Amino acid sequence: MRLITVITSALIVAISISSYADSTKSATLFWDGLFEKQLAAYNLFSDPITQTPNKGLIPYDIITPLFSDYAQKNRFFYIPSGTQIEYRKDEAFVFPVGSALIKTFSYPIDFRHPQKGRRLVETRLLIYTPQGWKGAAYLWNDDQTDATLKIAGATVPLEWKHTDGTTKNTNYLVPNMNQCKACHRGTSGITGPLGLKAHQLNRKYDYGRGPVNQINHWSKIEILQDAPLSDNAPKLVSWDDPAGSLKQRVLGYLDINCAHCHNEKGLASYTRLNLTYSEDNPHDRGIMKRPTAAGNSSRGRYFAIVPGNPDASFLLSRLTATAPHIRMPQTGRTLVHDEGVALLREWILSLKPE
Repeated sequence: MRLITVITSALIVAISISSYADSTKSATLFWDGLFEKQLAAYNLFSDPITQTPNKGLIPYDIITPLFSDYAQKNRFFYIPSGTQIEYRKDEAFVFPVGSALIKTFSYPIDFRHPQKGRRLVETRLLIYTPQGWKGAAYLWNDDQTDATLKIAGATVPLEWKHTDGTTKNTNYLVPNMNQCKACHRGTSGITGPLGLKAHQLNRKYDYGRGPVNQINHWSKIEILQDAPLSDNAPKLVSWDDPAGSLKQRVLGYLDINCAHCHNEKGLASYTRLNLTYSEDNPHDRGIMKRPTAAGNSSRGRYFAIVPGNPDASFLLSRLTATAPHIRMPQTGRTLVHDEGVALLREWILSLKPE
């Protein structure tokens, strides 16, 4: 069995691979100061197309995903054998050194008929080394057999049939290493996981014996410590869940799409616009808040959110923009998320002017 090896000038940490998935092979995630040129070197999947994980990778999902030009995502994590993840109520869970996060982005050929197949576009790795989290993206080849490290990022022209039968296309942007660090700075002020928070993970996932709550399951198999039962943990309402309140759906949407920068310690902290799920001050969340540094990006709007008037709200204006220097988020999308924008319009219209 291969060992995970983390090497620095003064420290060598060797950690054996744990076994979790049903595959007979083991993932070989390791860090020796450089990312491997080919994703296959890590032996992550027994079947790349179906994203069937090898031993050592634990699949998971979140309630409300970041919009990434309609890409679908498969998520996994690895932790060294014998270690545990530390539960946090409001912040991202704390992973042990030697952990890794893996996320694959793909597009169905036809969103209405997933059985027609899909195209894998990229797989991102985030590895926790003694020097902190290190991120990189791998671009899948046309044969869908392997993916190559793209330090400087890449642009991939894509076309697919959308859920309404129309043809959509985009020049999909694979991020460079600096963009990985910028987005994953998060609410901690340092590079790290974003979506691995209690309110996003408090949902069910099928690990082979029927759907079970992820938080409860990870506690049961002793990879998550100090976690309450899921009934006592925070939980988002999915942005597209009609059973949820309009406000809760919007707060979750802004939290995942905007709060990785717009928080007290993020890259956009200077704007003093806090779009985290836990923020309860209406002004700090943008209600009648003037821009502090938006300049021409506000596109003639004077407040982030104007109750009852979505067209006068520069937050919505930036979510509908596609120009790189105006759109928000600036990284991770080139298209407008029509469904998300419709949700925010409905919410702003529902707000009563003070």
